[in-house]
Amino acid sequence: MGQNIERIARQRGHEIVLRISTANKHELKADNIKQADVAIEFTQPEAAQENVLTCLSAAVPVVCGTTGWNEGLAQAEYKAIQNNTAFLQASNFSIGVNIFFEINKLLASLMNDQAGYDVSMQETHHIQKKDAPSGTAITLAEQILANLQRKKHWTKGNTTNPELIGIEAHRIENVPGTHHIKYSSEVDDIEIIHTAHNRDGFALGAVLAAEFIYGKSGIFTMKDVLGMNTI
Repeated sequence: MGQNIERIARQRGHEIVLRISTANKHELKADNIKQADVAIEFTQPEAAQENVLTCLSAAVPVVCGTTGWNEGLAQAEYKAIQNNTAFLQASNFSIGVNIFFEINKLLASLMNDQAGYDVSMQETHHIQKKDAPSGTAITLAEQILANLQRKKHWTKGNTTNPELIGIEAHRIENVPGTHHIKYSSEVDDIEIIHTAHNRDGFALGAVLAAEFIYGKSGIFTMKDVLGMNTI
């Protein structure tokens, strides 16, 4: 993702002033961070919170695409407000996925009165992805829970509990990301699927988010970036 983000950022006229990896983590300090207008964080769940807090403490706005550290988001949001800067975390930066989110919510609300349909989910990603289910799958499940009253929680794997949404998580080599939601009844199925062809959509969305939060302060979402808050 870092390579894709850098390539697309350069194509859009931006300069990369600092690159941090496990090899030079010691360089992630305020003097270096402050060279940047915006920091973009795509790492691993165990590293994300410290990285984000370090950047926000330097009053540099942060776009974060790392998932699997939800317990630390509140602290990151507080740190952004405390330092009068901006923070945007998203489970998925793809424009297509964010449209898919809106379709998912609408379909779930339409199914609320259709008790004959049960819902299940599958997600498939590359084997390097550590969190399972994916952050995107969890977002989709939480959207369904908010709109489908007969469902109370989500769980990993298949389930026969009528109050649970089962999420099957698959890890296969070279799969950028596929999310599949299926409503099944005795007479038919209704399915919605988003399939990423490559990682460029995620990278472009992250760069668009960075462009959006530059010069701003506060907590933002991809709905702000894409002008979808009226939906």
